[in-house]
Amino acid sequence: MAGNGLPSLGRVKLSDLLASEGIPSDSYKLSVSTLSQSIAQYSAAIIQFSSSDASLLRSCLESARLYFYQKPSFPTADMNIIHTSDSREWCKTSGYYADSQLWQEIYDFRPGLTPIEPSNGIEFPPAGLPDIFPLLGKASRVILDAVGFYLNLRSSPFNDILDNVPLRNREISSSVLSVCCHARPSFQHHNHLTPTTEDAQLVMFSDHDHQIDKSLISLVKPDKPGLHIRDINGRWIILDNDLGPRDAIIYTGLALYQATAGYINPAMHRTDIGNLQDNIYGRCSLAFKLMPKSMTSLSCSEMTAAGHGVEAQFQIPVTVDDFMQRSHPTDQLFTRGSFPSFSFPTAQEGSLKALTRRRKSNSRCKPLPPSKRLRLEAQRVLKVRVQDIADKRGVKLKFCNLKDCESHIHTVDSPCANIRMKIGWPQGVPFVHPHDLPNKAKIGFLEAYEPGWTATHDMELHLIDSGQASQHSANCN
Repeated sequence: MAGNGLPSLGRVKLSDLLASEGIPSDSYKLSVSTLSQSIAQYSAAIIQFSSSDASLLRSCLESARLYFYQKPSFPTADMNIIHTSDSREWCKTSGYYADSQLWQEIYDFRPGLTPIEPSNGIEFPPAGLPDIFPLLGKASRVILDAVGFYLNLRSSPFNDILDNVPLRNREISSSVLSVCCHARPSFQHHNHLTPTTEDAQLVMFSDHDHQIDKSLISLVKPDKPGLHIRDINGRWIILDNDLGPRDAIIYTGLALYQATAGYINPAMHRTDIGNLQDNIYGRCSLAFKLMPKSMTSLSCSEMTAAGHGVEAQFQIPVTVDDFMQRSHPTDQLFTRGSFPSFSFPTAQEGSLKALTRRRKSNSRCKPLPPSKRLRLEAQRVLKVRVQDIADKRGVKLKFCNLKDCESHIHTVDSPCANIRMKIGWPQGVPFVHPHDLPNKAKIGFLEAYEPGWTATHDMELHLIDSGQASQHSANCN
């Protein structure tokens, strides 16, 4: 999907992402498609709020500037509020803390947890946070559901790992609303470090200093440009240089990457503070992080149920608490070549049909390799035919591991025998996701569920067989 290319970050109205009963509207499908394409290319998108919600966000940002401005130049020696980044405390952060290395101050607002300073005095937060928290929380859930729709998952597929709405008695929110301030001049003067452009670029723009949130979705509203994200081609682009008063940035996190079996990459982001020397407030932002509950597990069962291929590293559920405390080196993240793409047929001519025609034109200009075409055909048939058969017969598709299923297909009492019989799975073909089948098994799968497929794809079969024969000959030599 990313290959079709959005010229810039996708921009979608939040109101257009609100799902309703019945058949989805064309505007909903187009908005979901734009959002998902933007996430595939940039791991981020721009969300537009209503005018009233935008006013609330602007008021909260103004309050944040004043909150940090009235803070002391730097915490005194007897105030132990330097953030320790203890991963065991990931769901317990609350109140004010600072990071002198990054010239950053943060106030975490977490419903259910009273912010108490070491002096035992109550910390008064920036104004408006109790109103902003549910606003951004609801928006994040709407966006998460839209991503689930694009992945062809059931409605609200991630609700089981999210906080209760509203929180129950004595519950503490896993999600957090952070009010952040970068490079406040009086904060910098503590260490006699007023960052020049070169200093800021050195600190913030190191190749090893980018950040990846462990959230499902992060939603950010800044008051000044400076947020950069690495796109699918490895280029760093600025996201907030052209934000309107109603716009906010959303980007994806590691928890969503894990829950979707790597189909959605997490955003790598960094912040530029090199142009704030003459600003008395620094750079302020509101950042809401939609987090999974600590007592749940991140599982890819929803992806498997929807017919997506799930690699071995995602097949074992991992507890959220362990996931949050674990390090996740970026060079070990599993990266897929493309984002799954589904067609959204519309009742009348419109933007979606124009987009479809453009995609078909692009595909004619750049023929796919036979093996890739075979894989895409198998995935299409799984979605439009096999899944339909399974739904009508009340069968939940739970695919096997290829190595294990090679023995299953020769026995009548194997774990998958009943499912294969009910949906008419072809004999001799392992019951695994078609994406993971060998080419010859893919052909058997397609011939069983797509009558006439062989006759119209003789060339593809010839090329595939020739390629396999050549490879076999080379291995023998």
